[in-house]
Amino acid sequence: MPDPSKAAAKPQFRNIGLTDLSRYRLPLAGILSILHRISGAIMFLLLPFVLLLLDKSLMSEISFAHFKGIASHWFVKLVILGLVWAYLHHFCAGIRHLLMDVHLGVDKDTGRKSAVIVFAISLPLTALVALKLFGAF
Repeated sequence: MPDPSKAAAKPQFRNIGLTDLSRYRLPLAGILSILHRISGAIMFLLLPFVLLLLDKSLMSEISFAHFKGIASHWFVKLVILGLVWAYLHHFCAGIRHLLMDVHLGVDKDTGRKSAVIVFAISLPLTALVALKLFGAF
């Protein structure tokens, strides 16, 4: 007969309901993973639009000047900055995931540290691009 004290020691798992999401605290590596997916989706969805704009801007000097004027608007610069963030974050997090694929940094503590490193690299690089894009230097 199984020992009832051992059965009580087993952790109980349950699904998280929608009402539990506001109280659930996702670890930093989990946030990084979700942002990696979001940045990849943003780049994938906007790639045809970016390629179309590139194609149109390379048609002539007049079309390039036209798109240069459009790109000088603050909202367009903000969209460009969002794409730059998506690329930089996705690139840095992708390197982290590649290292994890070869079994480097797969434990909990190293995973948290590598998530911090990804944010510590991608966010300042995005800030530097923002400073350049908005004319700070």
